Amino acid sequence: MSVLFASGARTQEQGPGLAPAQAPAPARPAEPARGSLRPYTIIGDAIPDSLTGEKGNAERGRAIVVNRQVGLCLLCHSGPFPQERFQGTLAPDLKGAGARSSEGQLRLRVVDASRLKADTIMPSYYRIDGLTRVAPAFQGRPVLSAEQIEDVVAYLVRMRD
Repeated sequence: MSVLFASGARTQEQGPGLAPAQAPAPARPAEPARGSLRPYTIIGDAIPDSLTGEKGNAERGRAIVVNRQVGLCLLCHSGPFPQERFQGTLAPDLKGAGARSSEGQLRLRVVDASRLKADTIMPSYYRIDGLTRVAPAFQGRPVLSAEQIEDVVAYLVRMRD
């Protein structure tokens, strides 16, 4: 088990982005400063613990998923959203996401899917370093906040059918 700092911070003893597993987690501010992210732990193919220490709100998560200005999920994914026209076909259908993947697996896929598949086309929603072609509005900050990530995860976990 290791603590990964999403900013890509390096510690000499542990290598890129890793801190000693025994180290206490730093205090978590309500909203990280520009250029900083809350640390998280990847175990296998998942981030088992909430980025905020709390469960997200599924209703807010749904609003993010269907919003073409915030989450942009429906550009690539489709799902059980009959009122939403022009859903994507490039990525898996979101219907049944909670049955196919655990909460932690969904969290890692939203945070940084490239940790699972280096050549994925899915954006890293909670990463700021090592990216290319980043819009000026998003330079030095994640696409979604930790709270928004948890809201999306709370919604996707509920999608079991």
